[in-house]
Amino acid sequence: MNKLVFPFTAGVFATLTIGILAYLDSTTNSTLWLMAPFGATVVLVFGVPKSPLAQPRNVIVGHLLTALIGVLFVEYLSIAPWSLALATGLAVTIMLLTNTTHPPAGANPMIIMLSGQSWAFLFNPVLIGACVIVGLGLVLNKLRVAYFENT
Repeated sequence: MNKLVFPFTAGVFATLTIGILAYLDSTTNSTLWLMAPFGATVVLVFGVPKSPLAQPRNVIVGHLLTALIGVLFVEYLSIAPWSLALATGLAVTIMLLTNTTHPPAGANPMIIMLSGQSWAFLFNPVLIGACVIVGLGLVLNKLRVAYFENT
């Protein structure tokens, strides 16, 4: 594949993905569609798609498990330096134990705790956003194989 095509298509798909989520975020007043770790997720999914850290299971389950930890801490513990640290460490541990390591998801507990998110945050933006990213990543990889790697 041409050395310029891969970075260009990765950038276009990252733009498209974040653009879709940002548009949805701007058109719905009560629903979040974006969270900062998605910026790093699109780097992995579109830029290094063969990395174990960019695989669909890692992206979706990694984000979901770490977000769950964040919401559990919001619901049942006080938000303090020690709980932010503990939640982040627990998130790393859980991802490693479940073989769903996705580094951008390590930020989820802190973001969720510092912004006081609730159970709904697990569904949107976390689950839906991760699925949108993975879905567009699969489309891009099919296009790469079909049009660039077989020529």
